[in-house]
Amino acid sequence: MGLMNFYWYFLGQFRTPIIFKVIIVAIGASIDAMIPIFLGTIVDLVSGTEPGTLFKDQGTLLLAMAITLALRPSIFILDILIQYHTIVPSLVGRIRWQSHWHVVRQSWTFFQKDFAGRIASKIFETGPSLENSAMEVIDAVWYMIVFFIVASGVLANQDIVFLFPLLGWAAAYLLLMYFSLPAIAKQSKINSNARSVVTGRMVDCYSNIQTLKTFATGNLEDKYVSESVDENIKQFRLLMRVFSRMWMSLFVINTALLITTGYLALSWWNKGLITTGQFAMIVPFVWQLLNISGWILEVASGIFRDMGTVRDGMETISKPLTMVDEPNAPDLAIQQAAIGFEDVKFNYDGGEDKRVIDELNLSIQPGEKVGLIGRSGAGKSTIVNLLLRLFDAQKGVISIDGQDISRVGQDSLRQAIGFVSQDTSLLHRSVGDNIKYGKPDATDEQMVEAAKRAKIHDVIVGLQDEDGNKGYDAKVGERGVKLSGGQRQRIAIARVLLKDAPILVLDEATSALDSEVEAAIQEQLQELMADKTVIAIAHRLSTIAAMDRLLVMDEGKVVEEGTHNELLEQDGHYAQLWKRQSGGFAAAE
Repeated sequence: MGLMNFYWYFLGQFRTPIIFKVIIVAIGASIDAMIPIFLGTIVDLVSGTEPGTLFKDQGTLLLAMAITLALRPSIFILDILIQYHTIVPSLVGRIRWQSHWHVVRQSWTFFQKDFAGRIASKIFETGPSLENSAMEVIDAVWYMIVFFIVASGVLANQDIVFLFPLLGWAAAYLLLMYFSLPAIAKQSKINSNARSVVTGRMVDCYSNIQTLKTFATGNLEDKYVSESVDENIKQFRLLMRVFSRMWMSLFVINTALLITTGYLALSWWNKGLITTGQFAMIVPFVWQLLNISGWILEVASGIFRDMGTVRDGMETISKPLTMVDEPNAPDLAIQQAAIGFEDVKFNYDGGEDKRVIDELNLSIQPGEKVGLIGRSGAGKSTIVNLLLRLFDAQKGVISIDGQDISRVGQDSLRQAIGFVSQDTSLLHRSVGDNIKYGKPDATDEQMVEAAKRAKIHDVIVGLQDEDGNKGYDAKVGERGVKLSGGQRQRIAIARVLLKDAPILVLDEATSALDSEVEAAIQEQLQELMADKTVIAIAHRLSTIAAMDRLLVMDEGKVVEEGTHNELLEQDGHYAQLWKRQSGGFAAAE
């Protein structure tokens, strides 16, 4: 999407009020351009009229001037009302909302490659920058164009010679803008990006404050952030250099226009070619134009600076969605919850070398409980990610009840899967909101029952946040930092219990729990797994030894499969792992 298309996508939604604003600003500029004309006319009237007869002889003309000037405040008040009460609040909010709506639907990979704070900063800054630059184009640039047209006509009407300095100045002014403003836009984009890096690094520090504190890396983090601050200052200095060169050039060409036009006006008056009133009109006209030129250049530099910010944000916001549903994709229809992987190949970078998942063929029967085992990097969590369609397989088909999951709606797919991961992070909302996230329309009674089954109810009722909210209304903090790892995981389990989806995925679901709580929750998990198709990942083999079938993975392939006892009899990879761990656990029976 080009920059102008990006602008028009949002501005086109406010087409009518913007057209009204364009008309109103043109009227206002025309009235302002009439002021020097009125001044020159009045000078001629005063110098050519006998005292005592001015209002009698020229009353109608003076009244017309007064009415025209009286309209000026009303015109600009109307402009303010349209801009600040019709366009600006809704436009900025709509840009932010629609940008967020698009970005939040990006693939998981999109967010893995960037700072969350940096993305949020771009979305938040793009709205005001787009609105401000668009409104300034109308308020200043369009105003200047109308004023310049009127001024050119008026000066040419006095004598064509007065038009030549103006046209020469206009050519120099346009050249100045041509060379300066793109440089400002380019440097502003670089500066905006540098500012976003500062924001991203700061947010990264705040989000991981526990790690910073426990590793006592204050000096390291100071350097990490200060480097980005220094770079931002450096880029801002370069931006100011462009501004300085631009303003110095403007002072020179403005002075040249004022001296040239002033000399011509004096010379023509001295020769009797123009009246005193015409002289009194020409010089103020030029002076007013020069004042406007400085204002316009400042506004235009701001416009291009905002456009640089918008362009920088656009590169993040307008990226096409890569994980999209097919047109009119049907919802997943769950009948028995059978899962199939057929010749699945996948690599996170899309390459062919050493695939994470390589020619995987796997069939999980309805209601079957399957445990995945293997060293880190063997592909266990990748299978889960592919099943949830957080990534698309490069080759092969993943199906549920014979339906290719890449051809059904993603929401319906994920609604059919309950998922508890080892890295449990909660939303910065109340405990109740986090549990009900699994089933938003659940009653409070159902929520409490799920918490009790997850052995977390007694902890919740004792919670209180800094705002005085208690129990299920207490806020958990960003990513759930106010709770322990085990408490967060039990809330996540309660959320899945409440969701009650036909497919259950447990990725180290009890890894953060102590043995006593784990044993208590295992009973609830057994109940939860009843009549569900289950995929469970665990490094502690005792937690999944009782599964219907165990799959041992290595380098993206299933290298062993069978029940716990069958795998022990094979005396292979699983048996070796079991021997290493069994000293610390009770027998599987």
